[in-house]
Amino acid sequence: MSKVAVVYWSGTGNTQAMAEAVADGAKGKGADVSLIEAASFDADAAADFDGIAFGCPAMGDEVLEEDEFEPMFASVEGALAGKKVALFGSYGWGDGQWMRDWEDRCKNAGIALAADSVIANDAPDEDAVAACQDLGAALA
Repeated sequence: MSKVAVVYWSGTGNTQAMAEAVADGAKGKGADVSLIEAASFDADAAADFDGIAFGCPAMGDEVLEEDEFEPMFASVEGALAGKKVALFGSYGWGDGQWMRDWEDRCKNAGIALAADSVIANDAPDEDAVAACQDLGAALA
């Protein structure tokens, strides 16, 4: 059985709803899943998981949340080589540039993404929830 972490930061609940759908998708494939808020995750914890989904909404000028999520992600980047990794998040403006930048950052760090990233404009609709479930299943 694979161990999957779903690590997220959510300010309005939209990204949390996506995280829960990712977790449901991984559980549906038999994975042992841990739903973890960003402030409670670090590089040592990353070693315990086969797959990790990271979720963060776009903030400010389409960047990752800067107080908790960005420092956590920067601290674990070096521990993600060889792991199944996937990204998801919500946004309320712009066109998803923060996700493209985040994907490029992962690629440049040698992190291979195991599934297409999922973004939702505001609250995830049925299609976004299904895509999150598929993302979780891909990590399992």
